[in-house]
Amino acid sequence: MSLLNFIQSSGVRNFTKLLSANVVAQVIGLLVYPILTRLFSPDDFGLLNLFMSIGGVLVVLSTAEYYYAIVLPKDDRDANNVLGAGLLWLLAVTALVAISALFSGPISALFNAPKLASFYWLMPLYVLAIGAWNLLNYWYIRRRKYSSISRYQVSQNLFSAGGKLAFGYGGVMSGGMIYAVVIAPLLSLFTSLLRYRKQLSQSLRQITWTDVRQQAVEYRNFPCFVLPKSLINMLAGQMPVLLLTPFFGSKAVGFLCLALLLGYTPIGTVTRAIYQVMYQSTMNRVHHSLPIGDIFRKFIIFTSALVLPAFAVLWFVLPDLTAWLLGAQWHLSGLYLRWMLPWLFVSLLSCSINYLFDVFMQQKWCLAFEIVLALLRIMGLAIGVWAGNFLLAVICYSLATVLALLLQIVWMLLQVKRYDDGLKES
Repeated sequence: MSLLNFIQSSGVRNFTKLLSANVVAQVIGLLVYPILTRLFSPDDFGLLNLFMSIGGVLVVLSTAEYYYAIVLPKDDRDANNVLGAGLLWLLAVTALVAISALFSGPISALFNAPKLASFYWLMPLYVLAIGAWNLLNYWYIRRRKYSSISRYQVSQNLFSAGGKLAFGYGGVMSGGMIYAVVIAPLLSLFTSLLRYRKQLSQSLRQITWTDVRQQAVEYRNFPCFVLPKSLINMLAGQMPVLLLTPFFGSKAVGFLCLALLLGYTPIGTVTRAIYQVMYQSTMNRVHHSLPIGDIFRKFIIFTSALVLPAFAVLWFVLPDLTAWLLGAQWHLSGLYLRWMLPWLFVSLLSCSINYLFDVFMQQKWCLAFEIVLALLRIMGLAIGVWAGNFLLAVICYSLATVLALLLQIVWMLLQVKRYDDGLKES
């Protein structure tokens, strides 16, 4: 396939559509922060982050990760019953979270955040909204409704940003941002459901208890292996903060947190768009017994050609560029971000194609790689702590991540080669 044909392909067009929506959504969220920091206090931001951290763990549990499996079945009826399995799990977890709201006082005391008790009653709504969107998102991916995904992403950020500003200017300070982050996904979910209510109604009518139970068993790898993997991944992402703060203090970790934000915001935006398009495209080929190796060869070649030269330039200018943009005191964040570049590049490749574990139903291996990643990261941080050198901890953490993700990429590409070789032999 020529470069021109590749650029004009439907996959690239869909990726561009999702990427554009992600970029717009991220820009909307970032533009209001200079205003929000003047309306709300650091305590308000801390309360919001605590609420969302607890909610993030509960959201991971809310669907048992069954939403990933919605794309996999060849038959739409089976896919709809996978959706049903996820919905039943979501309703059960939401009910349990609602019961936990009765104990909001002890929960708030556990986190030494008394104000949380006043807003914990919103947690079931937050879990329900985000969990339902995860299911709907993959229902859209299966049907190539990328415009609907884009509309949700943009509207959710608009509602969230607008809500935070409205509550701030309205004088609803403590908890105002929590109200916004709960209301925004509920509104976006409602408008999205309203648009496709007929198609969704048809899908839901195909759900039966017998078929739901059958599909839940068929895709049991997701709650058994993908769910613990997601929880480990979430905890692993918090390791630098959890392990380095006691030894180096919150100020040093603060510089690293800004570097992580600057690095992962654009990478996460791009990988989400690539992942969603390539997942559907790959499954379409698998369902038609077509080879898939060329998809990944082209992806790696084009991504490397675009990203590596840009990262090479950033390596030399990042510390000074960060200081110029954010102030001289943030020079250290640029230095840390420089050492994160190899990790960010390998993460871009790995996170974009790690749906292959689901395609080949190898979730056990996915969990194993996640455990290896967590252990290597702990070892990297431990070296820096042992040496009393924060920069060394960052460097070792980054290199440990690169090593673990490279092993994962090699394994996934070997599975692709094995699949293509099997087609040739059959």
